[in-house]
Amino acid sequence: MTANDLATDIVDRGVYDAAVQHCRERGLRLPTWAELRSPASMDPDVVAGLSGVGPDEAHAANLFRVHWHNDADRQAFVDVPGHIELPPEITGVPARIVVILGERFPMISAHKVLAAYACLVPRLITGQFDPAAHRAVWPSTGNYCRGGVAISRILGCRSVAVLPEGMSRERFQWLERWVTDPADIVRTPGSESNVKEIYDECAALAQDPANVILNQFSEFGNYLVHYHCTGPALEEVFAHLSSKRPGLRLAAFVAGTGSAGTLGAGDRLKDRHGTRIVAMEALECPTLMRNGYGEHNIQGIGDKHVPLIHNVMNTDAVVAVSDTSSDGIYLLFNTPEGRAYLAGRHGVPQPAIDGFASLGLSGIANVLAAIKYARHFDLEPDDVVMTVATDNARLYESQVAAAIERDYAGAFDDVACGELFGRHLAALGDTEIMELTHEERRRVFNLGYYTWVEQQGVSLEAFDRRRRQSFWRGLHDLPEAWDEGIRQLNRDAVGTA
Repeated sequence: MTANDLATDIVDRGVYDAAVQHCRERGLRLPTWAELRSPASMDPDVVAGLSGVGPDEAHAANLFRVHWHNDADRQAFVDVPGHIELPPEITGVPARIVVILGERFPMISAHKVLAAYACLVPRLITGQFDPAAHRAVWPSTGNYCRGGVAISRILGCRSVAVLPEGMSRERFQWLERWVTDPADIVRTPGSESNVKEIYDECAALAQDPANVILNQFSEFGNYLVHYHCTGPALEEVFAHLSSKRPGLRLAAFVAGTGSAGTLGAGDRLKDRHGTRIVAMEALECPTLMRNGYGEHNIQGIGDKHVPLIHNVMNTDAVVAVSDTSSDGIYLLFNTPEGRAYLAGRHGVPQPAIDGFASLGLSGIANVLAAIKYARHFDLEPDDVVMTVATDNARLYESQVAAAIERDYAGAFDDVACGELFGRHLAALGDTEIMELTHEERRRVFNLGYYTWVEQQGVSLEAFDRRRRQSFWRGLHDLPEAWDEGIRQLNRDAVGTA
């Protein structure tokens, strides 16, 4: 936590001028946070310019699609962000479980591209990042580094993706298509929960002053973009649901621990709706719940530490989900046998079945945590539990055949489907849930000391001030100042705000 990610004024005029020249040469115009929060406020000429640009192109226009309001084709804008509701035939609870869809973001089909933009642009507009001279280093367990590579390529700067070697094959295939040099994909030991190894690699890369480390676990732009953009998107979905059924209550928001950026949306929902904030983590690595450790396959949530940008003292509960459950339900949702079983045996409506493809492993784990939370707290039909699917099922297709061969000797049938449904949905209990008292929050907060103060060199004063909600509230005005910086850079570079 330094001036790097909290600065609003220009830190180095020479670097800023170089960035302006770089953007001028490429005709780059950057969207403000306000535009990404409310795309309806965008210049109509900018929106019209999107019509000839595909959502997966490395084109500057796609920066104006880095928001929650894209349609299913990721081409046009919609008033209500894309979402699905899991039917009671799946959830088994009366409460409504609603998921907003990260797959509608451009280029990477995951909402982490929003966080990447939010972490890099404040550096750009304050003269801390020269796209022609610096390399952007993106430590991640997969989606954030892909988002960073996409943003970097559009800006015309070199980037480095740092991620565990055990992540899904699809992540690496995407990176291989987008990086400018294969050496810019750095594979660290381990898998999902090996975040410390990522940090160690970044420490080595930081020895070169040309490398700028954009660590999603400690960059407050990540927290703030979810407070200012993801939170309002969730509110818009809730308002849409409430217009059809007045009297609904936004009871809880569930998100995987990961970098804790998405959990920042919960702070906004709590401020405005009294919503409870629920952190999901892997049962095989129960860091928040038990100071635990271990390996797991809920790709996209990373753990064995408490992120610096996690507002722990405002979190209300922790729910642990086993990766055997998320892996098993992924098979049930994404195989012909599983879908036929759900439709025929349990009467799951076809539109709901079609929506399962929108849920990746962490999205499924979030849904399971939402169900467990709703069951444990006896939530009622007017209670809504909202959560997020960071990415979709396509990012994990390579694991289907391997899992069927490993666990079912290559024969996945109705019996196997019934076992999965019975074990991981029908019998999904309300265990492995911890309601955080003030004392428990203090314990979890203190756990972060070992990563950030002892290992990463954050001052004790900077670490401790995060205990107070006044600190987090004090951050909320930063995006307005950054937006003025974005407008100024746009004027300096292309003559328009």
